[in-house]
Amino acid sequence: MPGIEKLPIEETLEDSPQTRSLLGVFEEDTAAMSNYCSQLYQAMQRIYDAQNELSAATHLTSRLLKEYDKQRFPLGGDDEVMSSTLQQFAKVIDELSSCHAVLSTQLADAMMFPITQFKERDLKEILTLKEVFQISSDDHDVAMNRFSRLSKKRDNDKLRAEAVEDVYTSRKKQHQTMMHYFCSLNTLQYKKKTALLEPLLGYMQAQISFFKLGSENLTQQWEDFLGTIGTSVQNVRREMETEVGQMHETILEMERSCDPLYVPCDPDPAHSPVCRNLTRKQGYLHIRNKTGLVSSSWERQYFFTQGGNLMQQGRGEVAGGLVTDLDNCSVMAVDCDDRRFCFQVTSFDGKKVVTLQSESRRDCDEWISTINNISKRIYLSENAEELAARVNQSALEAVTPSPSFQQRHESMRPSSKGRAGRASSISSVGSELSPALSVLSLDALVAPETPIQFDIISPVTEENSGQSKTAAQSGRRSNPFGESGDSTSEDSEDSILHQLFIVRFLGSMEVKTPESVDIISETMRQILAARAIHNIFRMTESHLLVTCDCLKLIDPQTQVTRLRFPLCTVLQCSSHQDNKRLFGLVLLPAGEPGDSRAVCYIFESNNDGEKICDSVGLAKQIAFHSEMDRKAVEKRKETDKAKEKQQEELSKQKQIEKDLEEQSRLIAASSRPGNPPAADEQFLVLSNSQSEDSDAGEEGKKKGESEA
Repeated sequence: MPGIEKLPIEETLEDSPQTRSLLGVFEEDTAAMSNYCSQLYQAMQRIYDAQNELSAATHLTSRLLKEYDKQRFPLGGDDEVMSSTLQQFAKVIDELSSCHAVLSTQLADAMMFPITQFKERDLKEILTLKEVFQISSDDHDVAMNRFSRLSKKRDNDKLRAEAVEDVYTSRKKQHQTMMHYFCSLNTLQYKKKTALLEPLLGYMQAQISFFKLGSENLTQQWEDFLGTIGTSVQNVRREMETEVGQMHETILEMERSCDPLYVPCDPDPAHSPVCRNLTRKQGYLHIRNKTGLVSSSWERQYFFTQGGNLMQQGRGEVAGGLVTDLDNCSVMAVDCDDRRFCFQVTSFDGKKVVTLQSESRRDCDEWISTINNISKRIYLSENAEELAARVNQSALEAVTPSPSFQQRHESMRPSSKGRAGRASSISSVGSELSPALSVLSLDALVAPETPIQFDIISPVTEENSGQSKTAAQSGRRSNPFGESGDSTSEDSEDSILHQLFIVRFLGSMEVKTPESVDIISETMRQILAARAIHNIFRMTESHLLVTCDCLKLIDPQTQVTRLRFPLCTVLQCSSHQDNKRLFGLVLLPAGEPGDSRAVCYIFESNNDGEKICDSVGLAKQIAFHSEMDRKAVEKRKETDKAKEKQQEELSKQKQIEKDLEEQSRLIAASSRPGNPPAADEQFLVLSNSQSEDSDAGEEGKKKGESEA
């Protein structure tokens, strides 16, 4: 090493400007060294902190690898090869963690301790001596100035002695402090070399020791193990790249094939027809939830069928929840005011009704067909889809449209554009023979080629022209709906029973055997099947008024009677065995008592259909008893009238006899000899009853005059 510069300690007492200038150079060197040492200390502190963090992280990694067996992974939790491999790695990394801990200890002793001692002890000592030297130098200057100001004229021994004493003390203190300060600066020139080299030497020795320890732990066996693991990783990577390529090809193919499915509207029926053979289906639907008495909200959920149940599952949920039981349920498309493509599922007991909305008409039809198949318990058979295909094919073959009845319906429908989109359809429907009707043939129940009417066409519509002519001739204003304003009030005022129900008209058709007990259930089956096949979802809502005289279907908005059924024409009224909300009426045609055919009307109610049937039965009983009472009253009136007439004749006869006796008495009195009658003064008194009698009174008068 080159020579080391030093401050001359011998010149400290003289304190020349050259010495002070040289001292300034040493002080600048000390400040630069202090700044550089602080930066080097921070760098080494970062190395030490990083090594401690690496040691802790390595130990944590080893501990986590050992706990791999205790983790419960949903996928791949039973991979024994992976578990054993990670255990081997945990063992190696644990040894490396021990090596890192040893390295951290060596760095703390051999690197951080020397530079910390140099920074905290040596450099701070020099700074302290510098401050003390500056103070002593200032005190010496003050003492010299005071000694220099002593006066020659006033020689005061005491002041001179004090000044001399101050100069002595301050000069001695400055000299001693300056010598120690110069000694520390000269020593620093040696320490700065050792203080920089010792930490680096300790760092390199610690690293060499660490690598030697690592080479001893990582033997040839571990090198072979790491080579095997590396080969396995490469194989997995190649397999992953192959799988990623296949997935990209699948994504491209699905993007090309599924492009029409991105549109929420109905796709082309030719490319994607409605599949009616499904017994399982899943997808997103909107469900209506009631939020108040009349308000409701729609929520989008994922729905799927599981056996005979309809389930729903929200995003983030682990499992789905039960919505309703689909066994023996009824499903049909409905028309909601605020949503399209809606259908309604009603449980077998009618207590739970679920309204759902799909994205398209095709999806709605598939959901309805699937729920219908599940409701028939087709999913329990071995070949469920084949059985569902046969059932749907039989239902399609049983449905044949009737052009003549369709034209008739079109002619009776209003031509307004506002009602052009009204979803009403009329078609001829045949049906299959159900097991419940195995004894009776289809022709014995339903008239062949009978059309089904899915909308209410009031009979008065066909008579509007005749009524308008009659109204024009009579000068009265006619009701455009064909109902008079007096009939409703008269019927409602005379009846003692008034019950109002909200119903929806599903359909009607002619039947041949109205007395059969199974005719209503068979008609319900045919109408519901026809609605599902022809996608008829609109239902006309009305108010059914049950009175003792008739049944009325009243428009809820206009309060005009749509249909009026006299109670005497109602032959049957019963509800569905499973879905009590459905009920039917069998009516005889008005004015045709000899006709054996009747019309069966099918309705859906908000309440229990049995209540409506009980109400109709009660009305019939009240009407029957009222009729019996009326006949008894009329018979009693006729008897009383006959008695009154007989009593009146007896009274007249008695009056005539009384008058005749009076006349006989008068005649006898006039014929006595003492009272000769004068011919000019003779008179005859007759009673009012005798004068009122046309026959007997005149004869009595003539006889009396002749005798007189």
